[in-house]
Amino acid sequence: MIVLGVDPGFQFAGYAIMRKEGGRTTVLDYGYLGMKSTQSLSERVGIFHRFLNEKIVAFSVTDIALETPFLGKNTQTFLKLGYLRGVLYLLADTHKLVLHEYSPTQVKQSVTGYGAASKEQVARLISRLLPAMKAQEKYDVTDALAISLCGIWESSRNQLLR
Repeated sequence: MIVLGVDPGFQFAGYAIMRKEGGRTTVLDYGYLGMKSTQSLSERVGIFHRFLNEKIVAFSVTDIALETPFLGKNTQTFLKLGYLRGVLYLLADTHKLVLHEYSPTQVKQSVTGYGAASKEQVARLISRLLPAMKAQEKYDVTDALAISLCGIWESSRNQLLR
């Protein structure tokens, strides 16, 4: 199982690719895609699509994990993030990948044991769980790592329950 965890965003989109083989989980790649606000919305959607498509092909991804959307204060941002989520659905269909969605509470609960953990707490725990990772200054990246881990752990747990 190779999971691509994505924290979509139009300025910074975090991603993490992890492989689960037997009882071992390995981080294959992680980081963020930065896009400029001067680029049109359609350009950024295209850049997002091409970037993640390349990652899926390069790492033979089998699953995509993402958080369910959270409606914050800005409804326009919420709606626009739907475009990026649509790209992830399209990529899952195109490449015949399994798509996993988790609520922010599920991701935090899975990784920290506390469903209302702050972004700082998630980032701190990710750095403890994955000590080989360099310190991340962007929560987009630590969120993507947490989403990937949640995807691997929840899929493994579900397989045990079958």
